[in-house]
Amino acid sequence: MQQVQDTPEEWRVVATTTPFTGNKTSVRTDDVVMPDGSVVRRDYQVHPGSVAVLALDEQDRVVVLRQYRHPVRQKLWEIPAGLLDVPGENPLHAAQRELYEEAHVKAEDWRVLADVYTTPGGCDEAVRIFLARDLAEAEGERFEVAEEEADMELARVPLADLVRKVLAGELHNNCLVVGVLSLAAARAGEGLDALRPAEAPWPARPFAS
Repeated sequence: MQQVQDTPEEWRVVATTTPFTGNKTSVRTDDVVMPDGSVVRRDYQVHPGSVAVLALDEQDRVVVLRQYRHPVRQKLWEIPAGLLDVPGENPLHAAQRELYEEAHVKAEDWRVLADVYTTPGGCDEAVRIFLARDLAEAEGERFEVAEEEADMELARVPLADLVRKVLAGELHNNCLVVGVLSLAAARAGEGLDALRPAEAPWPARPFAS
């Protein structure tokens, strides 16, 4: 029986350029040697990586936020998330920061829920989605928001409702969809205690503990 597991592999690149460099991401063009010896050009977005947090309270509600996303011209319901701004940053520390900044919440219990590549055909973004439990209000002043985040709405929605809305095609944010369905699957399988620890290795974005 074939083992179903993603494995590292890197085809030879004979030329590379960076035609665009933005504030957080860039576009790279690689000339890649195919197995038959031909060379093809691949354009893709270079991304620092992200973390997301599915924060679950004692009433089985998930902390969600609603934010305008200009590329898709929609306001999307999402879970707290953010970029890995510092190379090699511990993703757990980044996730704790994002939960505080976007929801003013802290959590005592952290697990890894899922690791995903958002759009591997055109972007190298890797996202680690955490499960956070034992929630409480964070101490201190709320983080000052700006731009799209200034219009952000916060809510707590029952997990079962989110699962239904995902399957009905009413919710589309990648991290929310993967997060709520992964949590439902974990509960139906070996249970939440079987999830990976928060400091589990992440080959896509190696970090110092």
